[in-house]
Amino acid sequence: MAVIVVMGVAGAGKSTVGAALAGRFGVEYAEADAFHPASNIEKMASGVPLTDADRWPWLRAIARWVRDHAATGGVVTCSALKHEYRDVLRGGGDVWFLHLDGARELLAARIGGRSGHFMPPSLLDSQLADLGPLRAGERGRTLDIGAPPEELVEAAFTAYRKDHP
Repeated sequence: MAVIVVMGVAGAGKSTVGAALAGRFGVEYAEADAFHPASNIEKMASGVPLTDADRWPWLRAIARWVRDHAATGGVVTCSALKHEYRDVLRGGGDVWFLHLDGARELLAARIGGRSGHFMPPSLLDSQLADLGPLRAGERGRTLDIGAPPEELVEAAFTAYRKDHP
């Protein structure tokens, strides 16, 4: 099984869908936020967007997790906003992307409704500006977050199985 990277901007539901999808496949789940150094968390919590220089070590750490789970498969969340970031993740091994996408208004409402998370609503627009959708040749699917999480999980499970018979 490939490692599934559940990608998208803040508020897309990566953690909810990723954890449920890992359960559906019976594989290990990892949350990308756990790979950030404290300096990245502090920066985002103060409303400052991360730079590429901030993101490279974080992306390389997630790519190591992908490599470590190449034999067993797994599900990991990661914003994976740019094609270049996804290249780093693919360098870790066989990766299939699940891009959770949706309307800015829904994303903003979700972020505004969260408590206890370091990512402030003010950073949504910077993430949307950096977001590059999956390109031709990037294995994976894009799903609209307007559907309930359980429907997204089943749609992702079905799409992955179709791509990996």
